[in-house]
Amino acid sequence: LPETTSQEELLALIDKLNADKTVHGILVQLPLPRQIDPDTVLAAIRPEKDVDGFHPVNIGRLVAGLPASEPCTPKGILRLLKSTGIPLAGKEAVVIGRSNIVGKPVALMLLAESATVTICHSKTADLAEHARRADILVAAIGKPRFVTADMVKEDAVVIDVGINRLEEGLVGDVDYEPVAEKASWITPVPGGVGPMTIAMLLENTLEQAEKTGASGR
Repeated sequence: LPETTSQEELLALIDKLNADKTVHGILVQLPLPRQIDPDTVLAAIRPEKDVDGFHPVNIGRLVAGLPASEPCTPKGILRLLKSTGIPLAGKEAVVIGRSNIVGKPVALMLLAESATVTICHSKTADLAEHARRADILVAAIGKPRFVTADMVKEDAVVIDVGINRLEEGLVGDVDYEPVAEKASWITPVPGGVGPMTIAMLLENTLEQAEKTGASGR
């Protein structure tokens, strides 16, 4: 769709896709042009076709601990953490960033795994001190190399969600090389969380197709 697409045109397309039984997943790429309200658009998607996990119904189910289409990036983060074999229960988890896309849902998902979760943001007093307590540190703040080695506990697991474009290329929210010397596990940028987000989107779409009895063809 062109950038000049109106909200009414986009909502009409979503209605059409909602009614199409051959469509099992709908994703609206954010951010949207300024003439379109993202909350209105995301709420227009049928919850069972919301493969991004952003519909208010799916977020509510996530809060309540009920089965839901989980947001792709947080789901990928949890999959990465579990792949380390480190138990999450009882661990101190610090999430830097409180966005609806990553920060809030990943905090809820860590809480569901019985981690002790702290969310830090732009108004947090002494953010570095909170970060230094983390066994699991998730950086999703959108500031290049914000997390430095002096903010990271020895042997912490560090998940870098940030993608920042600088003259030298893409960098994350974590100062990778110095932090990697202290962390037991760390995700690179690019090539870390990003591919997992895509994989979880495909998984969510497949799961929705299977729920509706699709053959998978």
